[in-house]
Amino acid sequence: MPDNTTPKKKAKKKPGPHEQLKWETARELGLDDDLAKAGDELTVREAGKIGGHMVKKLVKAGEQALARKNNPKQQ
Repeated sequence: MPDNTTPKKKAKKKPGPHEQLKWETARELGLDDDLAKAGDELTVREAGKIGGHMVKKLVKAGEQALARKNNPKQQ
């Protein structure tokens, strides 16, 4: 009987926009080295800092999109 229990390699997916934003934010904060070694080096505080700044960027982008939608003449 063949052994079908060997794990199959997962295909690497292209990082999505949130993953790209995470790395961009970590780079800006000087935490990209820690993020690369997340299992050993990233503290809860650092992860929160990255996440908090990501949220700020997303809120700002949303506000800008709403402003453009409400006033299409301004660009």
